Amino acid sequence: MLEIGRLPSQRAAMALTDYLKSQGISTHIEHAAQGVIIYVLNERDAAQAKREFNNFIHNPMDGKYLQASWEVGDSKTQLDYGAPGLQLLSQLITGAGPVTLITLMACVAIYIVMLFVPETIFNALSFFGASSDSHWQIWRLFTPSLLHFSLLHIAFNMLWWWYLGGRIENALGSGRLLLLLIVAGTLPNMVQFFFSGPDFGGLSGVVYGLIGYSWVMSQWAPQRGLVLQPSLMGFMLLSLVLGFSGAMGDNIANSAHLAGLLAGLLQGWLDSRRKS
Repeated sequence: MLEIGRLPSQRAAMALTDYLKSQGISTHIEHAAQGVIIYVLNERDAAQAKREFNNFIHNPMDGKYLQASWEVGDSKTQLDYGAPGLQLLSQLITGAGPVTLITLMACVAIYIVMLFVPETIFNALSFFGASSDSHWQIWRLFTPSLLHFSLLHIAFNMLWWWYLGGRIENALGSGRLLLLLIVAGTLPNMVQFFFSGPDFGGLSGVVYGLIGYSWVMSQWAPQRGLVLQPSLMGFMLLSLVLGFSGAMGDNIANSAHLAGLLAGLLQGWLDSRRKS
């Protein structure tokens, strides 16, 4: 067998391998720590398979992949995780990595505790100046990103964090996502404080960073296996514009969102130029 590439999810891998099967190319997939590895069984098919792999990551929504799945797809290849609850749990875990899951669980745990002792948690994790005992506590540059103030707030951020962070971590590794989390979870907080003061929180600056990063990598280095549909970038940009216009209310950390997006774009550009 010869590896032709890796994709971030089993669903994407099956779409490609069904198409390769329709072209007479036999494949095998294996789950790895970072995504799904695709192999061709016959090395003489490797060159064609690699071309098709590159075509797929540039345009994964091409109708020919869906058509191939209808024609040659085999439902028996789907993994059996047992009961529906276990299936959901397995999808949650396999769609992400340790950094994604630990951050998600930390945000949820902090939100739950904050329901009972809101002032204690806010005073402990908010930005400099939001509480009287915050001086010289360096973690406050980052920890406001872990604070959420409503169910809708945390649900929106955790959904995007799991989806985008999981794809980045599966495709590029935990170290890359951790760096993005630290940078896009710190610099936007500093910018937001400069423009609006210390009373803010949420992971949305990081989410905008992940969007920017994913879009640049998708455009400039699609061979890394990180694909982002342009419509998602358009949706987030529209949300950003609406936020600055005031249409989404006054309690929106618009400066953090913009700073997070710019940080993600910059990090994506730097990583897209790396050889590995």
